[in-house]
Amino acid sequence: MESKESQPFGYLLVHFIEDPNAYAERIYLDLSDGDNPEHWNPLNGGKPILTSPLGTRGVRDPYLVRNPQTGKVYILATDLMVFSDGHGSDSGADWYKFSHHGSTNLIIWESDDLVHWSAPRMLDMSKRADGTHAQLGMAWAPEALWVPDYYPEGHAGGRGAFVVYWSSTLFSDDDVDHTNPDVYDRVMWGVTTDFTNETFSFGGVFIDRGHPTIDTTMLQRTLPDGTVRTYRATKGNGPQANIWLDATDAVQWWKPETEWTVLQENIGVDWTENGHPGGVEGPALFASHSEDKWYLYVDVIPSIGYRPMVSSDPDRGFDYLRSTDFFMAPHTKHGGVLSLTRAEYERLSKADGNIG
Repeated sequence: MESKESQPFGYLLVHFIEDPNAYAERIYLDLSDGDNPEHWNPLNGGKPILTSPLGTRGVRDPYLVRNPQTGKVYILATDLMVFSDGHGSDSGADWYKFSHHGSTNLIIWESDDLVHWSAPRMLDMSKRADGTHAQLGMAWAPEALWVPDYYPEGHAGGRGAFVVYWSSTLFSDDDVDHTNPDVYDRVMWGVTTDFTNETFSFGGVFIDRGHPTIDTTMLQRTLPDGTVRTYRATKGNGPQANIWLDATDAVQWWKPETEWTVLQENIGVDWTENGHPGGVEGPALFASHSEDKWYLYVDVIPSIGYRPMVSSDPDRGFDYLRSTDFFMAPHTKHGGVLSLTRAEYERLSKADGNIG
């Protein structure tokens, strides 16, 4: 029987802030109000919890993921500063330059207790197992899912690994200067056991629709018959820009031959100011741990931030959560949600973002 301290209770949201007038590309943490994932209280008075002195010294699109075997939690983030001139990304930022010639590194932190975090380190997403490097533009919007049996029996490091997925432009290996104007963003994948350069290996293309595709978020659900269904929401930036939701029952869901079924398109359009389905990005999927309820937060751009979608069955898609009780600080953008235990919730609440 689970102790009270180890039972699921509360949620932790990692995100950054889109401030059109100031540099805010840092790591922020919000804690749910008790066990309610529809009301969020910023930790540390809404000030940053972590900053990066590495690379561009800016971090965006952070995500939280836990190793279920060790309990260690990792924060992954895009290495990108857009606000360096004191203005936000809706003021003429050069996204072509960023996406084609930006950093191929992620910024990584890790923690055993969610209060004390390691120094940040870089993880190069272009590194192949043979030591060569894929020719990528910027690596951005990372997430990861734990796969308990990724490696075969007898693997020296154990069978489990994280499959990481992120967005990058992908150039041919001989285009080392990244000059081909016809390349576009695809969603890529790779594998690692601990988000270090020593264990990471580039996998290849995860999503390619023939036009720019970014910002994939995923979750898994165990069906009554034991099947694990994998869902993903992705932002397409092609001729009909929108967020779509698809799903697969394939065990090796990261393989390029996997068949995915589209469940919903044009997600979140009613949250936009102009009714354009391309006006949302940075989706974040997560599940309630106390009831059959699934959430999809969509980031209304350029700087409005997250707005909530909800579902009682992801196979039927997501509807708008329109509730006067929903609260999230303005400009909260593109992050991820981690389910907590009661002990973790109480520890975070007591620390209130103070990492010592």
